[in-house]
Amino acid sequence: MKKSNRYNRIIEQIFLNHYVKGATEVSFEREEIIQVAKKLGIDPPKNTGDAIYSFRYRAELPQSIRSKAPKGTVWIIRPAGRSKYRFVAVHEQQITPSKLMSETRVPDSTPGIISRYALTDEQALLAKLRYNRLVDIFTGVACYSLQNHLRSTAPGIGQVETDEVYVGVDKRGVHYVFPVQAKGGRDKLSIVQIEQDLALCKAKFSGLVCRAIGAQFMKDNVIALYEFEEGKDGVTISSEKHYKLVPPEEITADELKSYLARSN
Repeated sequence: MKKSNRYNRIIEQIFLNHYVKGATEVSFEREEIIQVAKKLGIDPPKNTGDAIYSFRYRAELPQSIRSKAPKGTVWIIRPAGRSKYRFVAVHEQQITPSKLMSETRVPDSTPGIISRYALTDEQALLAKLRYNRLVDIFTGVACYSLQNHLRSTAPGIGQVETDEVYVGVDKRGVHYVFPVQAKGGRDKLSIVQIEQDLALCKAKFSGLVCRAIGAQFMKDNVIALYEFEEGKDGVTISSEKHYKLVPPEEITADELKSYLARSN
């Protein structure tokens, strides 16, 4: 049986085991993945976390689950403590690059050897952000990479993993922390990840100004960057920019003049 079919049958059965008509939250534990797989006569996944990750960031939940979301909402999976999760019905929130956003062409400073040997889309994207100082350019703050794949815990959530954490300082001397989530290929940015990053900042970097960043590979070597903020209506996008990395000689004088005419 294909991995995707196994995951579908397992997550569907877990959901149905706990679902009550009209519910907007459905809780379960990671160990149920093994238990349900055995009851269904399916080989349990070697990495139980991947089964959950798949539906959080890559694949759609089965139609049998989606059909039970209250009208105008969709199910997402949120962590609810150590090895615990919760299906939550939320108003649909898709993070997709705007087709109307203009591009800013930036001289590509990625070392050739890095471009050649980057192993995954996510790692390649993080490298391009780092070597081209795109977080600095996007935020207007001098930024420094503090740690890759930071794993920690946040109250009420449990384990949280952030792709990369930057710290920075602006011209006034204010210190910032920038948790960065990066996605390439079929993976998409998730509001759940941003919520976790903001919770991580509150727990571990309470003295710094937190500015959550999302990065998404687009076509033709274009990178979409987002900044998020948390308000009374939840997490929203406060800023979006698209950057295209090009050889320095391709940027013309007329192009530079056009950037001068742009508003901030």
